Amino acid sequence: MVVPVYNEQRALRASVTRLQTYLTRNFPYGFRITIADNASTDNTWQIATELAGELAHVRAVHLDEKGRGRALRRVWSESEADVVSYMDVDLSTDLDAFLPLVAPLLSGHSDLAIGTRLARASRVERGPKREFISRSYNLLLRFGMGAGFSDAQCGFKAVRTEIAQALLPGVEDEQWFFDTELLLLAERHGLRIHEVPVDWVDDPDSRVDIMRTARDDLRGLARVARKTLSGAARIPVPARVERAELPKGMAKQLPRFAIVGVISTLAYLALYSLLRQVVPPLAANAVALLVTAVANTAANRRFTFGVKGSGGAMRHQFEGLIAFLVGLVLTSGSLSLLPDGVSHGVELVAVIIANAAATLVRFLLLRVWVFNPKRGTAQ
Repeated sequence: MVVPVYNEQRALRASVTRLQTYLTRNFPYGFRITIADNASTDNTWQIATELAGELAHVRAVHLDEKGRGRALRRVWSESEADVVSYMDVDLSTDLDAFLPLVAPLLSGHSDLAIGTRLARASRVERGPKREFISRSYNLLLRFGMGAGFSDAQCGFKAVRTEIAQALLPGVEDEQWFFDTELLLLAERHGLRIHEVPVDWVDDPDSRVDIMRTARDDLRGLARVARKTLSGAARIPVPARVERAELPKGMAKQLPRFAIVGVISTLAYLALYSLLRQVVPPLAANAVALLVTAVANTAANRRFTFGVKGSGGAMRHQFEGLIAFLVGLVLTSGSLSLLPDGVSHGVELVAVIIANAAATLVRFLLLRVWVFNPKRGTAQ
């Protein structure tokens, strides 16, 4: 994992030391901090190399030309980490947001992640001028480019490395517009962008020329719009993303499981209603659920997962009881929470909702465990 940091000498040593300490104490994954010194004219490079020699997880990279995009392109292209990320050297964004930023990428849930200062849950301290420019720019992205993300300019982003290296050839900008162009390109190709509300404190001594950056960004937006309209924005993305396929076999299993589930639910409701006339709700629920769970496992064994013959049938039923217990806990819990004297209709609504949750758990258990073909008997 790489965290590039940029050439602002005044904050470099304190920020990198703070970052390494924080990650060592709080971050559960391996990491590397990269200081990307892009053509500084002070002694930033000297400090960067000193830090790389002093701190175990720090390395320094020097570039002869300026540009945030150029620095990120260089570092990310060379990375062997699973996830690459960056944050500005002043650490304006609270570091507690870093794990929520990268966790969806490490799990495979998302492809890119960005910090956002514009969410309701974000806490931001900055001047009115920066606030106005930032919100105006992001409104322009939303309504002019159809962007679905909320804060393109926050200096707190992460990308799965395979995704970053697929997108980089399609990104032209080497300066501050690099982030926006990367995000627009990712969204155009259907990649999933995760947003994390952040706590952010403006650096009043920032060296960024806001007006010049805004003009460059507008020129970049015009260029991206032209590329999009001409069809030149297409890039090769990983086949996993291009196909967006369901796991093998699931396309057939889902509708069959749904059919069995509907029939089982109707049978459960009918049996529950009959039993409810002679026994209390919890007892009626337990008996109805047990009977239909046994029938459900048998039907899914043959119809959904294509398991033939009697081999392993008893084991499948026994393991299917785990799913039954999950359903029993959920439905019994929902019934227990109901106030005394509620109508039979309210009881049915409660168990239907609980059964819906239990059904999802049942499908996952049956697919990945009970009827997993790699276990040998479920062929």
